[in-house]
Amino acid sequence: MSAEPFLPTPTAIPSAAPRYGVWLIGARGSVATTAVTGCAAVAAGLHPPTGMVTETADFADCGLPPLSSLVFGGHDTVDCPLPKRAEHLAAGGVLPHGLPAAVHAELLTADREIRPGGPPPGAPGDVSVATGDDGPARTQDDWIDAFAADIRAFVRRNDLAGAVVVNVASTEPAPADGALPPSSLYAAAALRADCPYVNFTPSTGLHHPALADAAETAGLPHAGRDGKTGQTLLRSVLGPMFRQRALAVRAWSGTNLLGGGDGAALADPGAAAAKNGGKERVLTDTLGTTPEGEVHIDDVPALGDWKTAWDHVAFDGFLGSRMILQTVWQGCDSALAAPLVLDLARLTLRARQKGLTGPLRELGFYFKDPVGDGPAALAEQYADLLTLAARLRDDAGAEGSGGGAEGPAGAEGPDGGDGGSGGDGRRDRRSPQARPDPRGGQDQHGSEAGR
Repeated sequence: MSAEPFLPTPTAIPSAAPRYGVWLIGARGSVATTAVTGCAAVAAGLHPPTGMVTETADFADCGLPPLSSLVFGGHDTVDCPLPKRAEHLAAGGVLPHGLPAAVHAELLTADREIRPGGPPPGAPGDVSVATGDDGPARTQDDWIDAFAADIRAFVRRNDLAGAVVVNVASTEPAPADGALPPSSLYAAAALRADCPYVNFTPSTGLHHPALADAAETAGLPHAGRDGKTGQTLLRSVLGPMFRQRALAVRAWSGTNLLGGGDGAALADPGAAAAKNGGKERVLTDTLGTTPEGEVHIDDVPALGDWKTAWDHVAFDGFLGSRMILQTVWQGCDSALAAPLVLDLARLTLRARQKGLTGPLRELGFYFKDPVGDGPAALAEQYADLLTLAARLRDDAGAEGSGGGAEGPAGAEGPDGGDGGSGGDGRRDRRSPQARPDPRGGQDQHGSEAGR
């Protein structure tokens, strides 16, 4: 009798590693293009992760999604392909020469996942807004539905374990009426698509009174607003220094010279006012008083994506001796912002996985005007960030963050688990007026709004 042939014991085939989506509002802008290009370059080992806090030793065991697991998509109102946009940034010195070609496939893949944004610039802000293609007018709820459908389709199409929506679009003026501005329509769509939300801009986003209740009850983590990349980063260090050394600051003035899309957007006085609010607020919070002086922003198209920020600080020393400190910060906002966007996407996705809900106060380290009631000094904010890192580790249970409530223990995947309410933690933004429901359906009066 012949021997039976040897058949190895079947072994389980490991399942594919989960992938996570990063849905960028303003997906073809300089910051988004730099983030997508940089993520591909770092994941491939072409460049070190300079500027990425989440790639330092303190975050090594926090269970963050690997850079190689991130899939990009988004909304934008412009149609310049990402590979071409990256080439333009390389020509301007923002990206290394040759890098767009090296990661062309990744840029093309992300570009295919970008969908048309809206409402179109200049749309009316009273009732309905046109689609911009001779189609029927859309209400604000129609826009939210359409944006949310795009996000959900992105998650399904790519078989993602979860996704986060990050606003990196140009700054918009503060809304002058009760209508939801575009940034708030996108924020509402994130909630409706059951995705965490990060506002890296000073635009309204989730701060709109009409979205307060939805943000509190969505059971999702959110963070913002207005990324801290240069001048305000320095202020958050110098302000505490003056106060701790008992040096009386008499005046603090600043000027920003910048070009590119940000320069053009901030030439609008309303947008500039929204931007300057966070720059000035950090001084009040760190000094304990509001010094004389203002910040001025000048659009200098010749500078392209580069910025020069100058601060002039007048202060008193011992026996009234008058002194001056001047600082000059010259840098590229896109290169400063992109690693922070990747940090925030990874941290927020992990927070969702761990069941954290509501405003992530510990992410104040990244923002000029952070949600919640955390400190304004950078060193204290970094200590808070390390506290969040400890909560995100696998051996830590699900815990509430900032004003948010706990999600369910053992929530699985960044889309796993609902949580309790998660308020803003800074001020009461609720409004008695009718509110559109970001989770579906018309508001109680069927109101319509545009830009």
